Amino acid sequence: MSSLRCDKDFFARDVLEVAPALLSAYLVRRGKDGLMRCRITEAEAYRGEDDLACHASKGKTSRTKVMYYQGGHLYIYLIYGMYWMMNIVTGREDEPQAVLIRGIEGISGPGRVSRHLSIDKGFNGENLLTSDRIWVENGSVTLPYRSTPRIGIDYAGEPWKSKLWRFVTL
Repeated sequence: MSSLRCDKDFFARDVLEVAPALLSAYLVRRGKDGLMRCRITEAEAYRGEDDLACHASKGKTSRTKVMYYQGGHLYIYLIYGMYWMMNIVTGREDEPQAVLIRGIEGISGPGRVSRHLSIDKGFNGENLLTSDRIWVENGSVTLPYRSTPRIGIDYAGEPWKSKLWRFVTL
């Protein structure tokens, strides 16, 4: 395990702190061909039961229970029957928040990111603090970024669809 690995305190913060901080971090995935180390370039914040774009807005279900874990776990779900979405749970236990990883260097789109890293439902609930197959490492440089509205959440209505909770490196 790397000494650069992000610790419990990194993930225990509010999603609106963690999401932009992830833009200077790396996702590290150990696979059969060795380590892949990918800088995160795009992240989107989902903040609790009040956020109508967040899966937790429907309460704790078998699908969303991982979002209620302490920060530092993966929340993985399938959309359109074919794309695995990788989210990093943040905050304290029973305060459901997560960051959707939308992009890494050279790859844009959350489904493409998961496919590139071979992420599937078997990673749901994975603890990034202790896993030997995936973790997040601190970056050595803080990159400039811009904030924009989140993508694909018109169903949530205002003010949720206009929140500037998508963070993209410049």
